[in-house]
Amino acid sequence: MRRSNFVMTVSALALFAAGGAVAQETASLRTGQTVSGQLTAEDRRVDSEDQGQFVYDTYAIEARDGQRLEVVMRSDAFDAYLEVFEGAATGEPIASDDDGLGEGTDSRVRFSSGGGTYIIRARTLGGLEGGAYTITATDRGPAPRAPRPAAIRVGGEVDGEIDSRDAVDEEGPSAPYSYDAFSFRARQGDRFAIALESDDFDPIVRVGRSGRGGAFEELAQNDDSGAGGLNSYLVFAAPSDGEYLIRAAPLDGTSEGDYTLGLAEGPPPLVSRPIAIGDTVNGTLDASDGGNQSGQRADALTFTATAGQRIVATVTSAEFDTYLELFSENDENAGGRYSVETDDDGAGEGTDSRLAYTVSLDGQYTLEVRAFTGNGEGDYMLTLEEAAPEPSPIDLAFGTPVQGEIVDTDPRDSENRAFDAYRFTGEAGNRIQVIMRSGDFDTYLQLGSPEGDFYAMASDDDGLGEGTDSRLNYTLPSSGEFILRASPLYADADGLYSLELTDRGPQPTPGSILVGATARGTLGEDDAIAEDGAFYDAYRISVKAGDKLRLTMVSNAFDAFIDIGREDEAGVFTSVVSDDDGLSDTHAKADWAVEEDGDYVVRARSFSQGQTGEYALTIETRE
Repeated sequence: MRRSNFVMTVSALALFAAGGAVAQETASLRTGQTVSGQLTAEDRRVDSEDQGQFVYDTYAIEARDGQRLEVVMRSDAFDAYLEVFEGAATGEPIASDDDGLGEGTDSRVRFSSGGGTYIIRARTLGGLEGGAYTITATDRGPAPRAPRPAAIRVGGEVDGEIDSRDAVDEEGPSAPYSYDAFSFRARQGDRFAIALESDDFDPIVRVGRSGRGGAFEELAQNDDSGAGGLNSYLVFAAPSDGEYLIRAAPLDGTSEGDYTLGLAEGPPPLVSRPIAIGDTVNGTLDASDGGNQSGQRADALTFTATAGQRIVATVTSAEFDTYLELFSENDENAGGRYSVETDDDGAGEGTDSRLAYTVSLDGQYTLEVRAFTGNGEGDYMLTLEEAAPEPSPIDLAFGTPVQGEIVDTDPRDSENRAFDAYRFTGEAGNRIQVIMRSGDFDTYLQLGSPEGDFYAMASDDDGLGEGTDSRLNYTLPSSGEFILRASPLYADADGLYSLELTDRGPQPTPGSILVGATARGTLGEDDAIAEDGAFYDAYRISVKAGDKLRLTMVSNAFDAFIDIGREDEAGVFTSVVSDDDGLSDTHAKADWAVEEDGDYVVRARSFSQGQTGEYALTIETRE
């Protein structure tokens, strides 16, 4: 870890003088000071599944209570990232930033101090390849007073502009962002429709009130109205008598341009009616219905469910494209309802909806029935039923083909497809292949985790390349149990199928190739598997910065694809140059100007998964 101040060198003494609570490797940083540093692969690093891989230096800064600080990190060598911790670099940072300086990949983080020592972690956004950087701390002085909001009346409309002269919120949870402020008065229970439109930026409308010390206390916000487009529309119900504030702002915080803000009486509230699990009800969407939080016409139906219960709601209509949203009324943290599941066309082919959800908490839940877009009208039928518990998955052994049948009584997934579930145990890094064949239906394979509701980590429809049969190739990310679902691609299909699971072992290690050489090989099912399921052969090559190379790959058996990159210690591949059809429609040519010395990996692969056959790969110098 090498650092030097622009005026003086950070001495070894400074490394030990940052305070008793700060590690010896943490340097001190003062406001008004700029320090230069160097991140290298030998610096402290983080390499975890949650945070990824990066290298970092740390600095300690002493701050007064209420002091407003800004820290800027600049680098021409890597994408800078800053994190701020209170007291010690443990737990969650109180502030962080990637590209907040707005000048490329440099970082700027702002925070207000409660007094004491703060740790600044200066790091790469990702990876171990760092380089030179500078870091500067600045005292931003007292916060400017918020501008006096302009008045807006119900039924009124205001044209405005966001520009560099506007106020900036630098303290709130969404800070920093530029905004214009407007005020209106309301009585408890009054409902308002607030529309914010702009052709110049993606708008977000925020509603709140003045809190302690004049700080803005946000009560509601909307980015996109839910009716398509980027404009904002928010239905707001005043929780008490008093004055409320509207902030018109760009979603990204920095864009500028013209906007129009409108304040109107809100639509009548949704009046929820009860429904019991097992019921079928008929309803109608029309102009007399209330509006949801996005102002869309909707019906609401409330029911009671218990934890672990799996419910299925289906809504059909011949008159509009249906949409279902399920809300939990049991939010213990936010004190209000929150969305837990949505569906548009899950009932199969057409525009009907089917929503399946496993209830996580005892209590009340509300189904909202509406049109997918706009204020659709017409009759609909809603059925709410309890799904039978999913049967335990069938044990599936490697190398042993099985025969199965999809029937009407099988459990159904969120897309209303009947499926059979299998489980197997695999080892991290091993490549598995699953082949599903059927003469009765178009097959579909999904691979997921046994934890919680099923989520597909990988899937395949026609990967076998012989019609409608499936072949799923996947490298297991961890050791343990996995769930495989075998189903038809479409909800109304059933019939017989066969299934076979194969363990192809760990990925082969790369061979080597020299500049000026031609490698002739064959892609087959025993080769390595890329992230998208395609087979590849890997070759390691050592090059120097400034080298100019041309790689060509020719095959008469498959669509050739060249991918050049680097592998980290964990084997994660990062592509730097690739090509598909640079030589012809199915032959690849990649011209590569090497930017950094080192070992690289050339992947000779097919463009699509499942393709095999012979190829020739040539690497040569070019002018």
